[in-house]
Amino acid sequence: MNPEDFWNGRYREESYAYGTLPNEFIAQSLQGLTPGSIYFPAEGEGRNAVYAATKGWDVWAADQSEEGKKKALQLAEHHNVEIQYHVGNAMTYRCPVALDAVGFCYFHTPEAILAPMYSHILDQLKPGGTVLLEGFSEKNLGLGSGGPQDLNMLFTEAKIKSLLSDFQNIRVWEESVKLNEGMYHQGMAWVIRAIAEK
Repeated sequence: MNPEDFWNGRYREESYAYGTLPNEFIAQSLQGLTPGSIYFPAEGEGRNAVYAATKGWDVWAADQSEEGKKKALQLAEHHNVEIQYHVGNAMTYRCPVALDAVGFCYFHTPEAILAPMYSHILDQLKPGGTVLLEGFSEKNLGLGSGGPQDLNMLFTEAKIKSLLSDFQNIRVWEESVKLNEGMYHQGMAWVIRAIAEK
C-alpha cells in the first residue's frame, strides 16, 4: 500500500486518529513565541494547525492525504479559524511566505530522504525563525504506543542535532512521555524533542 492510500484510509475513519487536541509539547512551546507565520508539514487532521490558528498564528499545513485535509478544515471551521492546507509532497511544496516557525510533529520519513526533506522545509524559515520538533525515539520501537516500527524511520538525539547543525540555541533531548492522542498514540513512549533558532 502506498503512503497516500494508507493515510487516506486512516483519516477516513469518523474519529480523529490522533485526537483534536494539539500535541502537548507543540502547544506549550507556542506559548513562548510571538505569533507569526507557521508551517506544519505532515499535519494530518489538523490538530496542531488549528490550535496555532486559535492563538493568532497565520497557519500553513501540508499532507499527502486529501482525507486529512477534509477533517482539518472541518476542525478549523468548528473553532472559527482559517488555515491554509496543501495536499501533496512536502518535498516539493513551498509556503508562499517566509516562515517564523515550523512545527514538526511526528514527521518521520525513510532515512534516505530525511536530510533533504528537512533541509527543504527548514530553508523556508526566516533568519531568527524557530523550529519545534517532537518525534519517536529509537527506544520506542516495540512499545506499542504508536509510530513507525522501522528503526531507520525513528530518531536519535544525534540524528536531530545533525539535521539542525546550521541552527543556533539548539536544544535536543530524549524524554519518556505518556501519550493520550486519539486512538493511535496511546501509552508510554520515548520521544525526541527539539527547539532551535535559525
